[in-house]
Amino acid sequence: MNVLVVGGAGYIGSHMVKRLVEEGHAVWVLDNHSTGGRVALPFGTLVKGDLADAPLLDQLFQAHAFQAVLHFAAHSLVGESVTSPSKYYQNNVVNTLNLLDAMCRHQVSNLIFSSTAAVFGSPNYTPIDEQHPTAPINPYGASKWIVERILQDYANAYGLNSVALRYFNACGADPDVQLGEWHEPETHLIPLVLQTALGKRDAITVFGRDYPTPDGTCIRDYIHVEDLCTAHALALDHLVSGKLSGACAFNLGNGSGFSVQQVVAAAQKVVGQDGYTITIQEGERRAGDPAVLVADARLAQQVLGWRSQYAELQTIIEHAWAWEKKRWLVG
Repeated sequence: MNVLVVGGAGYIGSHMVKRLVEEGHAVWVLDNHSTGGRVALPFGTLVKGDLADAPLLDQLFQAHAFQAVLHFAAHSLVGESVTSPSKYYQNNVVNTLNLLDAMCRHQVSNLIFSSTAAVFGSPNYTPIDEQHPTAPINPYGASKWIVERILQDYANAYGLNSVALRYFNACGADPDVQLGEWHEPETHLIPLVLQTALGKRDAITVFGRDYPTPDGTCIRDYIHVEDLCTAHALALDHLVSGKLSGACAFNLGNGSGFSVQQVVAAAQKVVGQDGYTITIQEGERRAGDPAVLVADARLAQQVLGWRSQYAELQTIIEHAWAWEKKRWLVG
């Protein structure tokens, strides 16, 4: 089928484009290259452009008769969203409305939306299921929550069917080492740790060792990017086949978290096999960091038939390490 992937040159989007092409779909990628790395996307047909460009959207939809859209394009830095909320609401909400309206004009009724655990804010309980109250505490999370609400209204008014997938901590890299994580700036723990081992950063900072967790450091639910792609593929199949309709939302995580200390220790084990070491420095707690964020993904398992294939922390880090070595040492 013909599929449009918005933000398909970014981290998760590029992995999904590869998956779709391998499954035999015809894929067009719309990306403005505002974030992410400088790796040429070797899959799909790339169109450089922006969701703010409504005439371009009409041109794409008229030319290619898309049966579905996957929407990954968003600004996603929590701290920046607090200091520049206008940027986040304009791009993540207003530009998404441009996409939804184009879909409605061209009678494309299937959308997979990249959402986030940030819609929940500070958790009342963990693991976090879909019944947990949504109460985002920053503009980034709020922008995603607003779109989820818009999707409910568009389903009711226009028959637009959607699945919002709420990621917890996306991580890892393509096992074939063709793609991987490359953010500018980088904020994710695993690449920061591995880049420290490679000497690209002086040290990795552990922000607080006095949390109410077994080793005192924060616990997060790390989910391999390939497992996220599997969830997207299943959600797409359920939408196109009519098994799902309306506006649906699923939490995606492994259901068991790893602490910062566990991540650093596992990374040291992996990089140590190549003779590298990781320098650690201690920092104070960061404001707003919950002690534990872990997903309850049973609904995705029950409805979509989704299962994680790469749940082991060492496997996640091994895939990420292979990518970081290729990026920095091979080029």
